[in-house]
Amino acid sequence: MIEERVVQVLSGLGVPYELMPIDPDFADTAVCCEKYGLPLDSAGNTIVVASKKEPRKFGACVVKATTRLDVNHAVRALLGASKVSFASAEETKALTGMMIGGVTVFALPPDLPIYVDDKLMQREWVILGSGSRSSKIKIAPEVFRRLPNATIVPDLALEIAR
Repeated sequence: MIEERVVQVLSGLGVPYELMPIDPDFADTAVCCEKYGLPLDSAGNTIVVASKKEPRKFGACVVKATTRLDVNHAVRALLGASKVSFASAEETKALTGMMIGGVTVFALPPDLPIYVDDKLMQREWVILGSGSRSSKIKIAPEVFRRLPNATIVPDLALEIAR
């Protein structure tokens, strides 16, 4: 069901995309990229975050798989919260209808803010979740500019020291 909603949203955004079937056992980003020969630098992870205090505030962040979401500074400021953490798998499923490994920014609740790291915008295309662990979406990052509730954020994620 969620994949159908995602395809409807994508079709309405008017950006070409490819829906790539994958083995659900390889849905997690690093293993998916390795199995299917995709560059990790072009993979985007959608991460649901939540404030610690009630009433809880949620947001969806999209960052390159080769970076680390700056939860303690950037996300905290964006949500206007004193403490922020990653939403649990159960919270993510309840909020989005999607399982970890398939979470995508397409077909999220309309009131959920979406924050996209500006480093993703430099890619020719990105690989994103499809709402399901059975497929991925290959799409130009320009799509983020067409999403309602989406904000491109400089330095939302930090480069990982290698």
